[in-house]
Amino acid sequence: MFRVLFFDSGLGGTSVFSAVRELNPNCSYYYLFDNECFPYGNKDEDFIIKRTDEILEESVKRFSVSLIVVACNTASTIALPKLRDRIKIPIVGVVPAIKPAAVKSKSKIIGLVATPGTIRRAYTNDLIEKFAKDCKVLKIGTTDLVRLCERKMAGKPVTLTEVADVFGPWLMLKPDERPDSIVLGCTHFPLVKDEIGALFPKAVLVDSGEAIGRRVRSLISLNQALSYEEINDGNHAFFTGDLVNHFGYENAFKRLGFKDLTKFSLK
Repeated sequence: MFRVLFFDSGLGGTSVFSAVRELNPNCSYYYLFDNECFPYGNKDEDFIIKRTDEILEESVKRFSVSLIVVACNTASTIALPKLRDRIKIPIVGVVPAIKPAAVKSKSKIIGLVATPGTIRRAYTNDLIEKFAKDCKVLKIGTTDLVRLCERKMAGKPVTLTEVADVFGPWLMLKPDERPDSIVLGCTHFPLVKDEIGALFPKAVLVDSGEAIGRRVRSLISLNQALSYEEINDGNHAFFTGDLVNHFGYENAFKRLGFKDLTKFSLK
């Protein structure tokens, strides 16, 4: 059996987890989020590289991991080369879905909403230059929306007005100047997909979940991920630091099919 480890700074990676599990139902899943250093979107690059390397190397030592999904756009666009050099199992990253958004756009006005770090990163600009050269790309960099997603996942209310505040620059535009294809460039953002859809009912919302699910399935089918006979203990979630609303998060993970939520400490 295969064990897939998901890693994110928070709960956003659960949106990718759901898509991956749907396409790969026979795997065992661990989910580890770095609550202690949440969010990553406002951290510098050297810190993110060092932090993700420390946590994932320790995770590989402790767990029988077949492959890793770095379910965080910020960490993926910064740390993947270093991680792949040091960790010798398959690592799948998540990057903004610029290409499919550009293909789906009829008006050739697309929107990218992501963390500030992802917005300004050269990797993101390269994707735009390569796949959306014929499009006008509107950008919003936000950590506020990340926090709203975490709050919603923990069972607390999030209002449409709060989400609308994030998208104020686009909502102020005339209808024909707004994006008709919106890239959810952080794995947290599908958690408020309904709210974003209500604000932009004519726009197609694009994320990377299904593509990551197909990539995991491909690695497994091509025997590029290790299988472990002893893996049969179900799905488990882990967090770093101190979790203030442990009960809310525990319930959220139980709804997703995880048995428990346990603290993960670096040695």
